[in-house]
Amino acid sequence: MSNSIGTTTGKVYLEDLSEGMVYESSGFKLEAADIHAFAREFDPQPFHLDDVAARDTLFGGLAASGWHTAAITMKLLVQSLPLAGGIIGAGGDIAWPRPTRPGDVLRVVSTILSVQPSRSKPDRGMVTVQSETRNQHGDVFQRLVARLVVPRSRVPSTAPLDGSS
Repeated sequence: MSNSIGTTTGKVYLEDLSEGMVYESSGFKLEAADIHAFAREFDPQPFHLDDVAARDTLFGGLAASGWHTAAITMKLLVQSLPLAGGIIGAGGDIAWPRPTRPGDVLRVVSTILSVQPSRSKPDRGMVTVQSETRNQHGDVFQRLVARLVVPRSRVPSTAPLDGSS
C-alpha cells in the first residue's frame, strides 16, 4: 500500500486506517559482520558471535539475535508505516519461528487487524497491527502483533472539552 494515503503530509492518522490495510517495507540485507557487532554489544552468545562454535548449537550455524531481528523490524516499520505520532507501542506478542541468517534480505509486511477509537481519550485510538518480518523467499523470521497508540487528525466534536470521559 502506498505510504501517501490519508493526508497531504503523508502521515497516517487513526481515521485513515481500516482493518485489512497492508503496508510493506523495502529490504534490508543482513551481513555476518552486522550479526557479530550486535551480539558483541547486546547478546553475547556463541551462536551469534562465532561462526564455527555456532555449528554445534541448536541453530546449526550463525544466527542473528531475535532482538537484532526485532531492531531491524523496528527500523523497517518506522520507514513503512507512517503513523502521525510515530510507532508508539502499548504491548504485544512476538515470536521468532526461525533464525535470521547472514545474507537474508529482510522486509516487513504489516497488516492492520483492528482500529479502535479511545472512549476516554478522544484525541487517539488503538490500532492492532500484525507485522511479519520475511526474507527474500517469503519465509517468516519474526511475527509481531502489536497494539499501537495512534493519534486522530482531529478530536471528534462530541468529545468533552476538558478531556474527561
